[in-house]
Amino acid sequence: MSEQTTDIEKLQQLISHGPFNKWLNFTVLNAGEDGVEIKAVWRDEWVVNLERRYTHGGILAAIVDVAADYAIAARIGRPVPTIDIRVDYHKAAMPGDLTAKGRVLRIGSQFSTAEAYIYDQDGALIASGRGTYFTAASAPKVPLGNASGGE
Repeated sequence: MSEQTTDIEKLQQLISHGPFNKWLNFTVLNAGEDGVEIKAVWRDEWVVNLERRYTHGGILAAIVDVAADYAIAARIGRPVPTIDIRVDYHKAAMPGDLTAKGRVLRIGSQFSTAEAYIYDQDGALIASGRGTYFTAASAPKVPLGNASGGE
């Protein structure tokens, strides 16, 4: 098994852990130092306009956020909280699976920046965005009975 396959498997476990990401039905297609590629399987619940059947922008923003976050996770081994995100919408996302590519721009000791691009099944750019993420190491968890350090 290659190192990249292991990275993909670990990222797939991480990305599938939370209920919202499970609902978005992400599949990690590729992962490495240069970023990640994920697929989101289209669902009827994404539709915001019943006549035109395009996907709600909030769904697209969530996919941008997850792709950028998991580009960072591919580097540091864990997803991290979003501090700020900007999303640009380029074209209506019509029914069909979407592919997102996330790429790290900067890894910092406290904050990191990543960008993501979403493409439809024909390869057309649907949305793009950039986020800032809190990448400082997590504080160790203290057992409840020991919060003050005393006995």
